[in-house]
Amino acid sequence: MGRRLRPGISMLFPFALQTGAREAPAAVTEQAVDSVTTPAPTAEEESTGGEPLPDAAAPSPEGIMAKAGSENFPVASRLLPGRLRRHLLAIYGFARLVDDIGDEATGDRLALLDALERDLDRLYAGETPHNQLVRRLGPTVRECAIPPEPFRRLIAANRQDQLVSTYETFDDLLAYCELSANPVGHLVLHVVGRATPVRLRLSDRICTGLQLTEHWQDVSEDLARGRVYIPQEDLERFGCSPDDLRRRPASPAFRALMSFEVTRARELLHDGGPLVRALRGHPRLAVAGFVAGGRAALDAIERAGCDVMGGAPRPSRGRQVVELGKVLAEARGWTTA
Repeated sequence: MGRRLRPGISMLFPFALQTGAREAPAAVTEQAVDSVTTPAPTAEEESTGGEPLPDAAAPSPEGIMAKAGSENFPVASRLLPGRLRRHLLAIYGFARLVDDIGDEATGDRLALLDALERDLDRLYAGETPHNQLVRRLGPTVRECAIPPEPFRRLIAANRQDQLVSTYETFDDLLAYCELSANPVGHLVLHVVGRATPVRLRLSDRICTGLQLTEHWQDVSEDLARGRVYIPQEDLERFGCSPDDLRRRPASPAFRALMSFEVTRARELLHDGGPLVRALRGHPRLAVAGFVAGGRAALDAIERAGCDVMGGAPRPSRGRQVVELGKVLAEARGWTTA
């Protein structure tokens, strides 16, 4: 079983993908949509999923999109209009492809990521990308006027994952979140037509909070991949040794550390909360769902005594719904100043 989509993405596509995921891929693969301003792919490209990426087999578009229904998403997936779901699915396909290359591809992953970025360059140059999932971005990029930078940062995050396995300071980890999580919030705000400097900054707080939340849930899974996202300075501050990251049940020192990190993530979600008030309609409900999902996940960690070593604590759907109601109620008192 492959790793779930990286936190910044998996917790920001709930409404496009949770319900009706079996039907949704068809909506974004219609050649009629893709060929409005993008040349239709050749029969050979369709049969191979586009030009093969070097040194390893690229994940297939069908395999990528088949994962949509198994992601760890929050609530309210039926509530967005079809147009927004299609755009979010197109972005999901690209983001999932980047993640699968970075986490699961065999061969030279850096070369694969370089090839994917060249394909993204083709899209923005008005040329025909080789990969189906990059081609499917075409209508979304054009209709939503999305700049290339958020997509490039997602690729850069996966390059960093190939080269960096630990983070010395919390600031170092925040810089990683700028690449791996925050671009997703920017993409979502572009899709819903609400991307302003103030909203983008608030979105960054939420996305980083969500990224950290799932890092704290998945300490064991990340460790198995040779990655430790808990800052080294925090491990030292709480007197945690490398052995503490493998102990089951978790040591008292590790539980204290995790309680500290949970508080940090919760503060970020709170700081980004005014974004809910800054939006209206479906986007407001969507962002409230993102915040609610993160808060419910942090509550689940605390209910587990901050022991995440035996598996990732996950909130129930019911708790997410309750938290969603709380976030919407609290939004009336938030300001964006």
